[in-house]
Amino acid sequence: MRGSFITLEGGEGVGKSTQARALAEALRALGLEVVTTREPGGSEGAEMIRALLLGGPEERWTAEAEALLFAAARADHVAKTIRPALERGAWVLCDRFLDSSLAYQGGAGGLGTDRVRAINLFGLGGTLPDRTLVLALSDGAERARARDNDAPDRIGGRPADYHDAVAAAFRGLAGEEPERIRCIDAHGAPEAVTERLMTALADLLPAQQITPG
Repeated sequence: MRGSFITLEGGEGVGKSTQARALAEALRALGLEVVTTREPGGSEGAEMIRALLLGGPEERWTAEAEALLFAAARADHVAKTIRPALERGAWVLCDRFLDSSLAYQGGAGGLGTDRVRAINLFGLGGTLPDRTLVLALSDGAERARARDNDAPDRIGGRPADYHDAVAAAFRGLAGEEPERIRCIDAHGAPEAVTERLMTALADLLPAQQITPG
C-alpha cells in the first residue's frame, strides 16, 4: 500500500523545520513509518545542487537557471528518496517541494507558475504531494533574520518585497487547490501548531489510527 506524501511550505522563518520534526514524531507515535527530507536536497545529487543554489552572490544565476536547478534537484530527490519510500508504504514528510518553486521562482521571481510547473512535471513522473501544509506567520522574516544572525543564504537575503510576494503566491496557490493545500496558522506555542497540522491530516490517516476526541 502506497504511503502518503506530505509537504510543509511557507516563507522564511515560519518554523517549517521545527514542525517537520514534531509532526514526524506525532505520526510515528501512531505507528507509521515516516521519512523526513528537505528541499533543495534530500538525495546525494540534490544536496550538491543545494550548495550551488544557496551559496554565492545573488547574481550567480539567472531566474531561469535557478528554476531549472531546483527542478533538476527535485527530479533526483524524487527518484532516489521520495518515490522508493512511498512505494514501500512509508509516509514522506518533506520540508519544501514543488510549491516553493511555484511561489518563489514562479510568483515572486516573475517566471510565472505555469512555466515553473511545466519544467518540474517532466522530472516528477507523477509524484506529487497528497497534502501540502502552508505555515503562515506574520513575524517570520524577523525570526529568520535572528536565526541566520543577519547572514542569510542567497534566497533568504532577498528584499522584503520579494518575500511579501512569496507569501502572496502561497495564498494564491492555496486558493487554487483548497483540497490539497491547507494554510495553517503558525502563531502560538509549537505544540499547538503541531496539533493544527495533525488536524489538517486527519482525513489521510488510516482509520485505525484515528482516535476519538
